[in-house]
Amino acid sequence: MKKIVSIMLVLILSLSLVSCGKKEKEPEFDPSAKSEGVMTYAEYAAAAIDTEVTVECFVQDHQSWWQDKVTVYCQDPDGAYFLYELPCSEEDSKKLVPGTKIKVHGYKSEWSGEVEIVDSEFWFEDDGTWIATAFDATSLWGKDDLSKHMNKLVTFKGVKVEASNDEGAGFTYKWDGSGSQGDDVYFYVSLNGTSYQFLVESYLRDSSTTVYKAAEGLKVGDTVDLEGYLYWYNGPQMHVIGITSK
Repeated sequence: MKKIVSIMLVLILSLSLVSCGKKEKEPEFDPSAKSEGVMTYAEYAAAAIDTEVTVECFVQDHQSWWQDKVTVYCQDPDGAYFLYELPCSEEDSKKLVPGTKIKVHGYKSEWSGEVEIVDSEFWFEDDGTWIATAFDATSLWGKDDLSKHMNKLVTFKGVKVEASNDEGAGFTYKWDGSGSQGDDVYFYVSLNGTSYQFLVESYLRDSSTTVYKAAEGLKVGDTVDLEGYLYWYNGPQMHVIGITSK
């Protein structure tokens, strides 16, 4: 009898340990999912200019913090958002690392073709992180559909450097050549007969960075691959974060 009781106790203990060892499978994080009251990217894209919008997105990059404001490049799997001069403390700006999820409420605005969110506020969310993979937009160069990828992290491959001024320079400091080292670096690149003026934004990548120095080394006729955020100013004006010579 004692032997039977002992065996039963061992079995009960074993089952208890198995039960304790089992964990419920946590739900898989979906970066496309939206909280109640938050727009999908499609709803945001369809919203009229100057209307209130509320979005959730993942920080990909941001410009330098200045006077309690920071301009942020944000994205989700369906589209991208440019958060212009987002009110933010210096302490919080340091938390806006790539992948960080935030909720933003503000107004949809447009300036010279660039669609952005202004007059906004934000909150950190901690239910997951996500980082975008650069979209290869080379096939859309010169086409209207390129605008559908505004503000995304994109790449353009095999583009050719054109002259940036009458002297045949491969780049200029500031859009009109009136600047000096430390200012934005502008340059023209072309593909299939269409050229655009892109830049290395100094508040995003300053003169100490590899990409800024690469832009300073551009020469007319160079063929390069570019990576950056597809900003818009009367047409595509990429904020370049990577230059690779071919």
